[in-house]
Amino acid sequence: MDLRQLQQFVMLAETGNFHRAAERLHMAQPPLSISIRKLEAELGTPLFERTSRGVRLTQAGQAALQDARRALFHAAQARAAVAAAAQGERGALRIGFIGSATYALLPKLIPAFRAAYPGIELVLNESTTASILDRLEKRQLDAGLVRFPVLGSGDFVLTPLENDVFVAAVPADSPHARAGDTIALHDLAQEPFIMHPATEVPNQRAVAMMLCQQAGFVPRVAQQAVQVQTIVSLVESGLGVALVPGVTARHTNSRVRFLALSSPRPLPRIGIALATRTDAEDPHVARLLRVARDAVSLPAARSRRRPAAAAVSSVPAS
Repeated sequence: MDLRQLQQFVMLAETGNFHRAAERLHMAQPPLSISIRKLEAELGTPLFERTSRGVRLTQAGQAALQDARRALFHAAQARAAVAAAAQGERGALRIGFIGSATYALLPKLIPAFRAAYPGIELVLNESTTASILDRLEKRQLDAGLVRFPVLGSGDFVLTPLENDVFVAAVPADSPHARAGDTIALHDLAQEPFIMHPATEVPNQRAVAMMLCQQAGFVPRVAQQAVQVQTIVSLVESGLGVALVPGVTARHTNSRVRFLALSSPRPLPRIGIALATRTDAEDPHVARLLRVARDAVSLPAARSRRRPAAAAVSSVPAS
């Protein structure tokens, strides 16, 4: 049986007459009679008793009627769901995000998107830039909030949403914390540093190392951690100092001071971007991009990622 036959069966049951049922179905009566006979033959039992005044349901027909109506209802619901999802009004959107996006960007983006599209479920996964970009290209994610600049190339587009620079995180009881609100990076040259591991977060690690070298020293890395929150906790424990995104300072910590860097200048940008596939045609993703731009008041242009001079595949950031 198919949905067309079920629709014809229900209509005939409701009208009790082949002629009236055919009219409402906008078809001729003979094809309707043939279709019902085929349905009865497939089910192996008559569904209607033919009378001089029309038809009436047999016991088997009465048993089938409620389920036939349910099947037609759910088919209509499936059509509506597909149409809504195709228009970006329903469905699910899989988004990867780095830990530091939780400081300011996600609290802006998620409520705005849910308010605009309550029918779209957001499936959020915290990870590193490397993993997000890899899963994005494997189509395991639809979009991702990643740290830029990304040192490698790939089949993705970056839409910058949040611009940031490094600040120095130092223990609140250190002499550096008592010197003021700014610090020259070379003043930290003798301190142990806490950095991202090069194997897991090479992008952020490379930018931090470059900045230290511009300040005239190579940092002594005493501890490593993937997430910014963990790095700040290690600074709080007195294990060293660190370079972290400036947005980290929004979450004040009485045992850690965040100091703006007075030198070297200019400071490299280490913002957060929304990553999508270059061939993304999903309306869910398009609407996420629109909401993201509105939420952070950025222009609508997107920038295509181009290969860097020294390409690094699957570059992570936290």
